[in-house]
Amino acid sequence: MFSLDWRGLVLPFAYLIVLTGTFMTFSTIYRKRKAQQSANLAPWFGPHLQRNVYLSLLHMEPENGSEKAPKVPESVLRAALLRRAVEDIHRIIQIRAAKAACSSLLQRGSIGDDLWQRFQRAEKEMEEELRDVVMEANALAPNWGQSIFQTANEIAANTVLRERLDEIQAQATQEKEWWEKRRATVRSEFMKELEGDETGTGTPADTSSVTSSPSKKKGKN
Repeated sequence: MFSLDWRGLVLPFAYLIVLTGTFMTFSTIYRKRKAQQSANLAPWFGPHLQRNVYLSLLHMEPENGSEKAPKVPESVLRAALLRRAVEDIHRIIQIRAAKAACSSLLQRGSIGDDLWQRFQRAEKEMEEELRDVVMEANALAPNWGQSIFQTANEIAANTVLRERLDEIQAQATQEKEWWEKRRATVRSEFMKELEGDETGTGTPADTSSVTSSPSKKKGKN
């Protein structure tokens, strides 16, 4: 039988208890500080206007002198929710495009942890936003949540295509005006050169006729 010296083990156990408590306290303070810093960071996106409009329509307050709030037609709510989903599609595209660049820059040390935390928070907010939109769509119409983002994606793609065509048309108009001005400038310069050539060739002809006339007179004489 071995006898344990409990008095000798008191000091190591006390050291472990103090070390564990210190580590837990430090971890708690660190997490709280990180959460506070994350909360104070600027959001990745600006205000979600379409979501605010939908929520305002959904929770309209009664007007002055009336007990009941005005009932918003379901078609208006569905249109507002669809516009909200279209804005979500635009933000998802931006997040997907920025994720690879942000992760690569973070590995190189080109950006700080604050920007990466902002991006991660934007990703979480978008996940919650998508779930909320699906729930609202199913509440307005059964099984609409399964197809609302497909419809929103088509609308977003058509919007981008229309904007691109407008840019091309505006650029073509500007280029056409530039070419018209350029053609007029080239034409005026060409006409000036022709007038200069005619003036230059006409002067020697006159002098030759003048110089040749005395010789002809002498020959006649």
